Amino acid sequence: MSRNRHIGIMGGTFDPIHVGHLLAAETAIDTCSLDEVWFIPTNVPPLKESVQGADAETRLRLVRLAIASEPKFKAESIELERGGVSYSIDTVSELASRNPDCTFMYIIGSDRIHDLPKWHRIEELASIVRFIGVERPGEPVDLKRLPEWIRERVTLAQMPPMGVSSTDIRRRRSEGRSIRYLVTEPVYSEIVKEGLYESRRND
Repeated sequence: MSRNRHIGIMGGTFDPIHVGHLLAAETAIDTCSLDEVWFIPTNVPPLKESVQGADAETRLRLVRLAIASEPKFKAESIELERGGVSYSIDTVSELASRNPDCTFMYIIGSDRIHDLPKWHRIEELASIVRFIGVERPGEPVDLKRLPEWIRERVTLAQMPPMGVSSTDIRRRRSEGRSIRYLVTEPVYSEIVKEGLYESRRND
């Protein structure tokens, strides 16, 4: 009898997706022997303020461009199809129902691990998935800050140093600075072609 497939879930705005996201996914695969990682762009994020970035369909298109060459990576449009505010518990519950042969693990960055107790219906979510906490340099994780019932559901994965963020990429574009090599070449070409994240000032 074959074992369940082990699937990592990466949710986020991906505005835009960058090489740090891909490295985090690869780190999770190596650490937890995942079969695949599914990238799930958020439709409307519940905990982030509105950002003048790309729309949801564009962000999904960039994700697909970024991961096209890696067979273990998949883009999942479930949150865009559902619409409204995107809550992880709704997404994970639906994915588990659709894919009874899969065991899901939720990949999160070290900047979000300590916020897990604040997540919507976290008790229910933690009963469905385990969490892979990707530790980034300069962002140490103290699992003792978490309740024990969450702590025992977290596996830490050490990510190589990489100081790149979507916020910085948007800022660089708005300032007319280069973002090449911070994103994959197909994503870079699409951002330039569409004029994404450029400053809208008239100066």
